[in-house]
Amino acid sequence: MQVLGIVDIIWLGRNIPVEKGAKLRLGGIKNTAVTYGRKVARSAEFQGSEVSAKTHLEKGQRWRDQYSSEVEGELQVICDTNQTYTFPDAFLEGDIPTMTAGEGGSIDLKWAAGDYLEIVA
Repeated sequence: MQVLGIVDIIWLGRNIPVEKGAKLRLGGIKNTAVTYGRKVARSAEFQGSEVSAKTHLEKGQRWRDQYSSEVEGELQVICDTNQTYTFPDAFLEGDIPTMTAGEGGSIDLKWAAGDYLEIVA
């Protein structure tokens, strides 16, 4: 039986090759415990989707073309187990990514998004 091994990330129509270890948290309804008196109930809220991955700066590549944090757009996560997750409203989240010299110009990227579309082939 095959399990998830490789993911491909497509950001704004561009394939971003990523290292092993990319992470995906699918958004959805999250339950939070609410304690009152001697009871505990739950309160629901939406938790956004998150995708994080590490890539590298390649020779001749333009930083701004690949990693502009000024836009929202479509992010696709394509799994080698035939699932594709599409996020129409994704954006790069957090600080502007930094490049690490001596490690191939490694760049940590993190996207936030709302709900997703799941396609299973």
